[in-house]
Amino acid sequence: MAEFRMPSLGADMTAGTLIGWMKGVGERVSRGDIIAEVDTDKGVIEVEVFTDGVIDKLLIEPGSKVPVGTVLAIIDEESPTDEDKQSSNSQGTSAVSEPTRLPRERAVSTGRRLASPAARKLAESLGIDLTKIEGTGPKGRIQLGDVQSAAKILNATSSEAVARIDSKTDRSARMRAAIASAMTRSKREIPHYYLHTTIDLTRALEWLDAENTGRAIKDRILYNVLLIKAVAIALRDVPELNGSWEDGRLNINESVNIGVAISVRQGGLAAPALFEADKKSLGQLMLELRDLVERTRASALRSSELSEPTITVTSLGDQNVETVFGVIYPPQVALVGFGKIIERPMIVDGTVQPRQLINATLSADHRASDGHRGGSFLSAIVRVLQEPEKL
Repeated sequence: MAEFRMPSLGADMTAGTLIGWMKGVGERVSRGDIIAEVDTDKGVIEVEVFTDGVIDKLLIEPGSKVPVGTVLAIIDEESPTDEDKQSSNSQGTSAVSEPTRLPRERAVSTGRRLASPAARKLAESLGIDLTKIEGTGPKGRIQLGDVQSAAKILNATSSEAVARIDSKTDRSARMRAAIASAMTRSKREIPHYYLHTTIDLTRALEWLDAENTGRAIKDRILYNVLLIKAVAIALRDVPELNGSWEDGRLNINESVNIGVAISVRQGGLAAPALFEADKKSLGQLMLELRDLVERTRASALRSSELSEPTITVTSLGDQNVETVFGVIYPPQVALVGFGKIIERPMIVDGTVQPRQLINATLSADHRASDGHRGGSFLSAIVRVLQEPEKL
């Protein structure tokens, strides 16, 4: 038997509220399946299961707020016999016998209709009855686009939507408080050191302009993706920065999962992961980044996207910030910051030329690495960005 627990979706999370079960007792699940939806300060999160088997018991009722680590369900990892199935369908009153999609107090006339968190959230804000919408997703699940299409038909105005949105201010305040708590812990427990360098992006941007010329507008690559890929590749040279500090020791991660800091419209931010960023093409990373930004701002992230980043990249160039010195997000041991691109004169081959420059910073945990290794990491980023065609 395997225990399915309330996940920790970051150092700032201590508890979560179970919104609903997406699977019921007796149903078979595979690793990666969405089994539940949890409400956190970051929004509604789809929680995956990390084992194969059959749901034996659902232990927590929807609407319950429980601490991180609480056992929510029991999964039988053995293949069930007919007798086992009959037994699992006759659980005691302590188990939830049917998959509850939403607690009554949060429902928007959904009945037993399946809907993604983003779709349900938008429907709530616009006052749209989900039972009137035909879903285009798997098994008729209502997707975000289905609600958007319905909203156009109903001619819902932005003022009506704003009037119906509730508790956003409260969620924003809770998110800010959670972030403050995590950052306070980080500065108290992690011996930070900081390094800074300036990168000449002229060649990389020229290459990117040429690369985008042959692409459709929707497929064009933003320079931020070059930076993310360069960080991911540089971690191969300095893997100790791609780790976590837990139980008094450094654990180096095999996968490079770049957490990308994304601002949330209601205030605050989240840093979900782009998985195995070092192995993916720039085009694939661009597609995944667009999707990640959209789902972050629609409160439609998966639990693994918040719990499995191995390093964080943040950029404030769009806010006209030249240099960013970030605070490490525990248990990670490093954070990379990028500012805006600035055109400045530089001496190149004995002549003064205008160059496109960007400031890059490293905030790192001195328990996991030292300044020499951190410097090697920044140097690797610089080197990689001088050969953009190899990204």
